[in-house]
Amino acid sequence: MLQQLFNDLIKQDVKPFLSKHGFAKKSLNFSKPAEGLIYMFNFQKSAGNSADNVGFYVNCGIYAAELARIQSKEVLTAPQEVDCHFRARIGQIVSSVPDRFSITPETSRDDLRLTLLNGLEEAIQFYGTMTSARSIVDYYTSGPFLHLGEESFHLLLQSNDAAAAKHYFEALKEKYGTENRWTIFENKYKAIFNKYGVEFDKL
Repeated sequence: MLQQLFNDLIKQDVKPFLSKHGFAKKSLNFSKPAEGLIYMFNFQKSAGNSADNVGFYVNCGIYAAELARIQSKEVLTAPQEVDCHFRARIGQIVSSVPDRFSITPETSRDDLRLTLLNGLEEAIQFYGTMTSARSIVDYYTSGPFLHLGEESFHLLLQSNDAAAAKHYFEALKEKYGTENRWTIFENKYKAIFNKYGVEFDKL
């Protein structure tokens, strides 16, 4: 019964809502292409669901053709969520929703529907701020995060933005420089700076 509630939620609530925003459904994936980007929502059912508890996650993703080219990968027209360059659970970008949704016999469908659709609305607004590969890079460099580090340096240096690349490197060094693995990352980044003729040792 709860599995049917989940199915109905996707079919009767989520699909019409996301379709209104330009997302097309394929299985439990919803995607929307834009200029050089593909925005995605993926509904992932939890492992170990039972008759009295059906859990699921909403994964958010943005695929960027420019970053795929930097990675020397084939540019995909129908990427999966795992292929996306920006990846997050919806709860990471929308504070009002949980990372994991749970449907139990006590769950109010109306409450669940409202929480989920409001969360998707906010996530779509967030997507509206992510309009290019540089937006994705800026998100991760502002962390600063190691995720997409090499791709970020390539994109920044290709764009002749050595100042941003330097700032990102210094932020990463401050955050991760005491870790044993930092030398590995530093050597990789140094090679990228050298490739673009930027004097790494002066950073």
